[in-house]
Parts: sequence; C-alpha cells; structure tokens
Amino acid sequence: MHIHKLSSSNSVLNRFLSEIRSVSIQKDAMRFRRNIERIGEVLSYEMSKVLPYHSEQVETPLGHSAINLDESDIVICSILRAGLPLHTGVLNYFDKAENAFISAYRRHQKNTEDFDIIVEYIACPSLENKTLVLVDPMLATGQSLALTYKALKPYGLPKQIHLISAIGSQEGVTFIADKFPENTHLWIADIDKTLNDKGYIIPGLGDAGDLAFGTKLQH
Repeated sequence: MHIHKLSSSNSVLNRFLSEIRSVSIQKDAMRFRRNIERIGEVLSYEMSKVLPYHSEQVETPLGHSAINLDESDIVICSILRAGLPLHTGVLNYFDKAENAFISAYRRHQKNTEDFDIIVEYIACPSLENKTLVLVDPMLATGQSLALTYKALKPYGLPKQIHLISAIGSQEGVTFIADKFPENTHLWIADIDKTLNDKGYIIPGLGDAGDLAFGTKLQH
C-alpha cells in the first residue's frame, strides 16, 4: 500500500487538523463539518496528482489552449454517517464523480468493550474498471474499511483504489495494508500511534459522527 501522510509536510492542512482535534473548537459542529470537508479537499488535490491524464484542446475567445485533464471514472464511497462531510470535500473536487454510500457501525457486545462491525445498507453504481475512492474520516481499527471493500466486491473490479481519511491509528493502517491490493493509495492527514481499549484513536479527536451531527442514542 502507498501511504501518503500529509501532515509530514507543513501546509494549511495542519490548521484544519488542529481545529478538528481541539476540544474547544470542535464543539462548533458547523465548523467541525467544514474543517473535515476542507481536509477532504486538500487530500483530493494531492490524490489528483497520481490519476491518469490526457491532453485536450480548449477553445478560448482568442484561440485554443492545450491542457492535461484527468480521465478517471471516479466513484466516491463514504461510510455513513461520519463520512458525509469528508465525502462532500472529495466531491467538491471531482464534479463528475459517481457516488456510493454504505452503512457500517459498531455493535457492542453486551457488558463488554468488544464490538462487531455491521454493514446493513449499500447504494452503489458499477465499479468495473473505475477508480474507487473510499472515504472514512477515522481509520481506527481498519475493520470498517476492510468490510466495506469486501461488501463492494459484487459491484465490479476497480482499476484503482484510493482511501481517504482525516486521522488514523498505526494499528489500523497496518491492518488495512493486508486487506487491500498492493497498489492501493491511502491519503491521510495524520496517523496516531495507539488505540484505547474501546477502539478509539489516541489522541485522535473523539467520535467524528457525534461531533458532526450530534450524539446518537445507543440501543
């Protein structure tokens, strides 16, 4: 797997990253969603550099101009619900992309910290010979991304796979490296060292879905 950790280089991305982590700033749900969206835009820009391109002639009022344009047939797939702001950021940069959505959530076993990842809903176009972009803001254990990829296999074989996340754990990154094809690209803002006993990234930022959309009832 090709891993691109963007916080290793100084850029405006680090400002957005600091604000989604900040215990005071992240309480503003609108700002949190927008910062996740902006992180998606930055990661998409970097990803665009490795897509295939072709030359086109553009007619201007005064002549013609040759320019290289990406030729990828992209499908963006986000994991509900936390993935929606990041999905929007990616879609902002790939206007003609098709879209897919999948539900994947943690179902905790009774009276324990153990949990299973449950996939219940999929809406997806054909992925055959297309560029699949899987979007998940928090790459914690990596199980959600791995199960999502498995669930999407009946929809066709992509020619390229890209993963986009805001923050991940080293454990999660190592886990998915064995679950995806070798030429898969991971575009991620930052990678933290550890997970706690509940499977949350440390230091991380908390629950991205709750911060973006409000606390949900557990049942």
